[in-house]
Order: sequence, then C-alpha cells, then structure tokens
Amino acid sequence: MDASGLTLLDRRIADCRACPRLVSWREEAARVKRAAYADWTYWGRPVPGFGPADARLLIVGLAPAAHGGNRTGRMFTGDRSGDVLYEALYDVGLASQPTAEHAHDGLELYGVRVTSPVHCAPPANKPTPEERDTCRPWLVQELRLLSPTLRAVVVLGAFGWQATLPALAAAGWPVPRPRPAFSHGARYPLDGLELFGCFHVSQRNTFTGRLTPTMLRDVLRTAGRAAGLATGTP
Repeated sequence: MDASGLTLLDRRIADCRACPRLVSWREEAARVKRAAYADWTYWGRPVPGFGPADARLLIVGLAPAAHGGNRTGRMFTGDRSGDVLYEALYDVGLASQPTAEHAHDGLELYGVRVTSPVHCAPPANKPTPEERDTCRPWLVQELRLLSPTLRAVVVLGAFGWQATLPALAAAGWPVPRPRPAFSHGARYPLDGLELFGCFHVSQRNTFTGRLTPTMLRDVLRTAGRAAGLATGTP
C-alpha cells in the first residue's frame, strides 16, 4: 500500500492542463453551470480516482460528467451514472451508502477504488483517442501504486477497455496478443489479476435495459469475490 504516493498522484492529476480542448470545456461548464446547480461552486478540474490505497478491486469508467464529477470533484458523484454504480456497490456490500451526492457526503468504499482513463469532462462525453492516450500515464501510475493489493479490475464500456489494456501492459501485467475483446461479462486472467468487462452505467444503457441493476450487481459481486472481498448474496 502506498497511500502517500496515491495522494500525491491525485494532486498531480487535479493540476493537469495537458489537453486544451478538455481544459476549455471543463472550465466553461464550471462557469456557465446547469440551472439546477446555479448555487454550486464547480470543481472544474481533472477528477482523481476515489477509494482506498489498498484497494483489491479497481473500477474503470470513461470520464467525469460535466455536471457530475466536474461539479463535485469526486469520481462518479452527482450524476445518474454514479447513482446506479454506487447503489449497486452498496447492494453487494462494497460501499457504505447507496448514494453519492458530493465529496463530503460520508461515502466510503470497501476495498474498491473507482477511476477513469480520462480525468477531465469531455464535450458530449466523448474524449478523443489522442486525449485518452495523453491521459494514460496517470492510469499507469495508479495501477502501479495499487499493484501490491490489486486483484481484480472491472472496466465499464468499450472505450475504457481500449484504454485500460495498454495501461495494464505498461504497468507490468502480461496482456495477451491479440488483446482480449470487450463484452459484458467477459473475464480474463492476467497473472494474479482478474479482468472483467461490464456495460457502462450510462443513462443510455440503464434507461434502455441494456444494463440492468441485476446485471451490474452480478459483475461486481463476481469481481469482488475474485478480489477476495466479502460481498453480499443476491
């Protein structure tokens, strides 16, 4: 466990200004705001990962939402996607509460850390491949710092999958070639690490039923157990 190293990494991430398009967008969203959050002071910076330094399970998303993580300063907090994810983590015993409203709401994760391959809110929730690659060294460093305890990774969506595989390879895990394909429910062993695929918790997926609460809980429960975490029964 390297809590001090992870804290320093989070601070460095929050100060990053490497991608001009993302810097402009995140700051514009923080300045213009959404009417429902007019009284908020937005975070308006890159959003670091969230969770303990000795996490055994890492969940990798896509990027913060303009009026979610970009507003609250915490990954998957303040938007519908976060509501779905944290409720499922709570249901399987890996979170202290089912809601995530702001960075000081008391939410704790048990053996789980949540991060993303792109740390700034992108326009239309679509980072470019160049932005993904520019942000990759942060994910590589996070994986290396977590490596003493990390036993499982759940990747939400194909974009995150494409970003995570090369990051895992750069962090020292043997990723086979051809690289494993993304699918919901995919599971691949990587020399002491179990890699899982899951549809993203986007509104498009959850509203249409492509990803149901039961499907999400099943993946999280299986991954949690693979990581050696105690998870609740259905």
